[in-house]
Amino acid sequence: MTPEIITAIASAIVVVLTAFFGFSKWVIKTFLHELKPNGGSSIKDQVNRLENRIDDIYQILAERK
Repeated sequence: MTPEIITAIASAIVVVLTAFFGFSKWVIKTFLHELKPNGGSSIKDQVNRLENRIDDIYQILAERK
């Protein structure tokens, strides 16, 4: 193989790996952002609201007995 082909293959590998790791970083950052409360629209806020509703249901059921 000529040096030009080796350089082209190495460059292609670097580009693909850079794109893969850049995309992975973006996906992880997006998911982690959803796990922080932000005032109502994140997954964490929704889980907190559901926990509060479940606590209320437990209290209502406990009062009935």
